[in-house]
Amino acid sequence: MSSSKPIGFLDSGIGGISVIRKAVRLLPNEDYFFFSDSVNNPYGDKSDEEIISRCDELADFMVNKKSCKAIVLACNTASAKAVSFLREKYSDTPIIAIEPAYKMVHDYNPDGFTLVMATRGTLESEKFHKLFYTYYNNNTSLLACVGLADLIEQEKKEELKEYLERNLHDYKGKVSNVVLGCTHYPLAKAEIKEVLGDVNFFDGANGVSRQLKRVLTEKDLLNNQKSKFTIEFVDSSETPEQQEQKKKRFFDLLSEE
Repeated sequence: MSSSKPIGFLDSGIGGISVIRKAVRLLPNEDYFFFSDSVNNPYGDKSDEEIISRCDELADFMVNKKSCKAIVLACNTASAKAVSFLREKYSDTPIIAIEPAYKMVHDYNPDGFTLVMATRGTLESEKFHKLFYTYYNNNTSLLACVGLADLIEQEKKEELKEYLERNLHDYKGKVSNVVLGCTHYPLAKAEIKEVLGDVNFFDGANGVSRQLKRVLTEKDLLNNQKSKFTIEFVDSSETPEQQEQKKKRFFDLLSEE
């Protein structure tokens, strides 16, 4: 069976571009729907109840209005806080959740000093704690990067550089591995390297894309008809001008890598 229904991607803003780029290259025959909830960015500073309620609203829209055959939570905080609720409520729709790529450190460079950069919501979640203590290397620091996703989302480049210099200063010359535990953070790799130097970056985009393909294959939901993929992008900004700006940035970033 071949399914031409779109795959839905949900993120608190533009950061999920780092995930959908990988998915498009792995699954080029699929159609995609991306919801950028930038009016509510960042999720990492919101309560569990707020995150679950908003993710429920967006999942309902994707399933019942956009007929999405699967949903990718391309936001670590949404994955950490809302995935269990969503999987129970939308049990007929595969929901694939990203997580910080801490296991990749264990697999590829377990002895190096590791810095996990993520939102407070992700680091405090039960889901992350389970992952962290399963692969803990006794040589890791956790850094809650409050406000970082918003600086990246808003393209505040000078404030971003100042933020990273201030918050990463103590890690200069010490870090081998950096786990980017928010999908916005890969968009700031160059700026992070300016502070920390030549580090190994790990993020969950490849892993969640491969998992998406596995799940679609298992459930016979792949679109096997050769066709050029399409992507519909929707942003929740308050004005049409802001929405159009986000859309342009999204498609510019999509073609970069």
